[in-house]
Amino acid sequence: MLDKVVIANRGEIALRILRACKELNIKTVAVHSTIDKDLMHVRLAHESVCIGPPSPLQSYLNAPAIISAAEVTDAVAIHPGYGFLSENADFAEQVENSGFIFVGPTPQNIRLLGNKLAARALMQKMGIPCVLGGEGALSDVLETQYALAKKIGYPIILKAAAGGGGRGMRVIHSEAALANAVAITRLEAKNAFNDPAIYMEKFLEDPRHIEVQVISDGQGHAIFLGERECSLQRKHQKILEEAPASILTPALRQDMGERCVNVCLETGYRGVGTFEFLYQEGQFYFIEMNTRLQVEHPVTEMVTGIDIVKEQLSLAAGEPLSVRQEDVTVRGHAIECRINAEHPMHFTPSPGVVTFYHPPGGPSVRVDSHLYTGYVIPPYYDSLVAKVITHGETRSIAISRMVHALEEMVIEGVDTLIPLHKEILHDTAFLEGHIHTHFLERKLGIS
Repeated sequence: MLDKVVIANRGEIALRILRACKELNIKTVAVHSTIDKDLMHVRLAHESVCIGPPSPLQSYLNAPAIISAAEVTDAVAIHPGYGFLSENADFAEQVENSGFIFVGPTPQNIRLLGNKLAARALMQKMGIPCVLGGEGALSDVLETQYALAKKIGYPIILKAAAGGGGRGMRVIHSEAALANAVAITRLEAKNAFNDPAIYMEKFLEDPRHIEVQVISDGQGHAIFLGERECSLQRKHQKILEEAPASILTPALRQDMGERCVNVCLETGYRGVGTFEFLYQEGQFYFIEMNTRLQVEHPVTEMVTGIDIVKEQLSLAAGEPLSVRQEDVTVRGHAIECRINAEHPMHFTPSPGVVTFYHPPGGPSVRVDSHLYTGYVIPPYYDSLVAKVITHGETRSIAISRMVHALEEMVIEGVDTLIPLHKEILHDTAFLEGHIHTHFLERKLGIS
């Protein structure tokens, strides 16, 4: 097993990784910006190293500073969490070239599967359906762009070839809006992922967002841990996730999972990953693969009993996959509500002092959060401050437990999405499972 790991992230996911390391008796090094010196995982880690000022570019995206922290603390590995440098193939390569272990896929894996264009081409080669769209990066020639959009048929969606997390995406409903949208999306992609390449796809009107969790050891063994329903979104940002997806038949679930496993085996994939699909009218369409740990991994852990982060760390240590496909059993249903420090209707960020914090409890209730009373939420980073996860024998029981958990939860001093989640959990259409990726925006009358 690994001796000492640098946790190259912050917030709830850094604390989640630290807890997994402790269970495996792995020493931890928390790297942090100047403003994050009081984060919970920084206080609990064996060592901590300040890597720069609050700006992510000067701290959590500062690869040399992170690698230097590993050097001065004699760490052997770096865990990137999610976001920041987690899907950056160049960073993974720098980590390995510096003599450390990158807790994640190989740089080659990330370049092939983390790039949406490369992944799309591979899926088509392996017989996995993709959304109708152009082949390769979008041309710079305006007439070619118009022609492709007309061939696909409006509405269309522009997507950044690199990265993920819902950034670098824009929906276009008419030819008049195309040129400006292309320019803006290219700029967003460049700023977010340092890669201006974008591509064009058909925009599906009412799909569901289904994703398959995989774990592969790069040694000829791979499994899938069922799927998650992630259709509750705002501007491509997930708000609520659940597992399993109640709309799938056992046969379709098995087919999707086996196809994803075959891709892992074909590419020699190492680590955890998530294949994301749009599902509409009985057909699923591949959209992208996330070559990292997902924010919503807890719902899969709750229904399978498998600790995904501990598996990540074991695989990084060179150990073979400890779980076989026949050992994977999905039991009951799990729901996750993302608690962002945002206004529940306007979604404006709400940094500031948490004047009082009380997490919920009870049977089958899990809270992943770095909050504590007196903690100051900074304005520089993602607004996610907690994840509440509930499990039940059925979807209805999991929802009921979530309702009660959110009634217990208290976060004072800042705005949060708790009121929005309460409204969603009482919505008749949601309770009946009639949801899709545009459900929330239509419900709230926003775009």
